[in-house]
Amino acid sequence: MVLDGRDVTIDKITDIAASLLKKRGVERRPLAGDSLREAGLASLDMVNLVLAIEDAFDVVIPEERLTPDALRSLASLRDLVLEVRDR
Repeated sequence: MVLDGRDVTIDKITDIAASLLKKRGVERRPLAGDSLREAGLASLDMVNLVLAIEDAFDVVIPEERLTPDALRSLASLRDLVLEVRDR
């Protein structure tokens, strides 16, 4: 199976989020469309998630792009990363 950039990106973001959730005692890996808040991430976790994503993908996400919609799910974060990376 050949993975495109979108698949690799979502896998990496999922790994990062799952690691943060595990620190909170949540063992279930979130799915791409899951609400990150409902999955168990608090506000500080979201900040740490964004910082880890920026580091993992060597991107800087502009503050004005960090909207509630952009932080809603792994899929929305993936779309944001791809958009910022492809600029």
